[in-house]
Amino acid sequence: MRAYRQFASVYDRLMEDMPYPEWLRFARQCWERTGIPETVVDLGCGTGNIAIPLAKSGFRVFGIDLSAEMLAVARSKWDALPQRFSGAGSIRWLQQDMRDWELPERVDTVLSFCDCINYLLEEEDVEAAFRATRRGLKDGGLFLFDVHAPRQLERYAEEQPFTFDERDIAYIWTSEYTPDRREIEHHLTIFARDGEDGRYIRFEETHVQRAYEPEWIRGALMRAGFSHVEMYADFRLEQPDDNAERLFFAATV
Repeated sequence: MRAYRQFASVYDRLMEDMPYPEWLRFARQCWERTGIPETVVDLGCGTGNIAIPLAKSGFRVFGIDLSAEMLAVARSKWDALPQRFSGAGSIRWLQQDMRDWELPERVDTVLSFCDCINYLLEEEDVEAAFRATRRGLKDGGLFLFDVHAPRQLERYAEEQPFTFDERDIAYIWTSEYTPDRREIEHHLTIFARDGEDGRYIRFEETHVQRAYEPEWIRGALMRAGFSHVEMYADFRLEQPDDNAERLFFAATV
């Protein structure tokens, strides 16, 4: 839970190819079925790549993340935008733990995309996050999130190491997988150019994620007080199969 400190400064550069528009499209597809919300929590908002487009579209957004460094990047990006464009909503940035987050009001939708739930390494942590989310939603509210399918973590372990090499930044990424816990530990050594003199800084990052069986997740959501849970795969409103990489959950209060 201590990751994303130095990594925050280079996160957007390394994540340029992440499918943020697909996450937003998936949310809108779900909202077409349940109703368009007014208030949205982006739980595990990182540098704001989901929260900011939502606010620009007119939603009132709460961006919640554990990392002060990631929130600082998100806030600077939002503050740099012209705030008077037509239809703009708002964002309030909050440093909180997703296991016990809270707001002074309940909201219409909570999103937690980009496999944030996989960073919770014990079943009781996941259940705590689900309970906190249930408390934070209005009656009839919607919780949308995605996780890595268990098989996907195995694929990472089989396919590693990964490398990235550009003029301004490079990394070496290795992974160690623990099958009995379905847990993977990613080790990243990052080299990033610092300033205009061409010097590079080196720093290390370790990120640990754990996969959970889909039916256990469904049961945990029901135990937390959600009344209806649907499961999809890979950004589509279709049932997952054995080849699914990302599992999406839509849980209704």
